[in-house]
Amino acid sequence: MNYRKEAIAEAFLQLLDERPFDKITVKDIVERCGVNRNTFYYHYQDIPSLLEGILKSRIDALIEKHCSIDSLQDCISVTVQYFIENKKAVMHVYRSLPREVFISHLDHLLLYLVREYIINIAGGMKIRQEDKELIVRFYKCMLVGIFLDWLNAGMNYDLLGDSMRMYQLFDDAGLEMLRHAGENTQTE
Repeated sequence: MNYRKEAIAEAFLQLLDERPFDKITVKDIVERCGVNRNTFYYHYQDIPSLLEGILKSRIDALIEKHCSIDSLQDCISVTVQYFIENKKAVMHVYRSLPREVFISHLDHLLLYLVREYIINIAGGMKIRQEDKELIVRFYKCMLVGIFLDWLNAGMNYDLLGDSMRMYQLFDDAGLEMLRHAGENTQTE
């Protein structure tokens, strides 16, 4: 990534840690990072496109760096920990106008995690692809709902602590769903 583009993103993240998304202007960003408005507009169409670019790159980095198919718990824990470490910025984005962008990227992250996990635990089971995708969507929606509930509560309960128990329940229930789907495939 080019230095100026990175400086713009960093300035924006600093400001986002200080105030709500809708209270940040291009002028604030360029003053913070020491570039001119033209430089900002060379790299980004507007502040929502800046936010979307940052969300995409951060989620892609989380997936690439931390997420393995053998441990959904680690992936969820890393995601929760990242949110906790960036609580002010996350809450400012979540409570602001481009919530659908935030939710879209959260959805992308959790879909990836669940899909990789289901593929891993399904192993050599003979299961229809449609059934696997149905199970993936079911669990992805459940996790998105859990994350949104946690965000709606201001991240004020211990989702990190709950994630270990959720993983145990998820693992057992997911394996049972896959077994059941495999049994139905064999009787068809």
